Amino acid sequence: MADLKLGKLPDRTASKITITVSAELGQTLKEYAALYRQTYRQSETVAELIPFMLAAFLEGDRALPRPEKKVCRRSLPKNRDSSARGSWNIA
Repeated sequence: MADLKLGKLPDRTASKITITVSAELGQTLKEYAALYRQTYRQSETVAELIPFMLAAFLEGDRALPRPEKKVCRRSLPKNRDSSARGSWNIA
C-alpha cells in the first residue's frame, strides 16, 4: 500500500437535525444574523449560521474530550526550547 501524504478524507455526509427553540432564542438568533450582515456585509440565514455557531461553541468547551492531535516536526517553531514550559506531541 502506498504511503500517501494526504490521509483518508473524513466522512463529509451531512446530518440534518431539526430543533425547536423558544421565541426569545429565535429572536436573538435573528438579531445575531442581522448583526452578522451588518458586520460582514454578507447576508446569511439563521439556519446557515447555526452549524458554525455550534462548532465554535464546542471547540471552545474545554470539558469536551478531544483526540490528541499529532504535530508534524516541520510545524514546530524553530526557537522552541525543550526546557520551556509545556510540551509538544511529536508523531
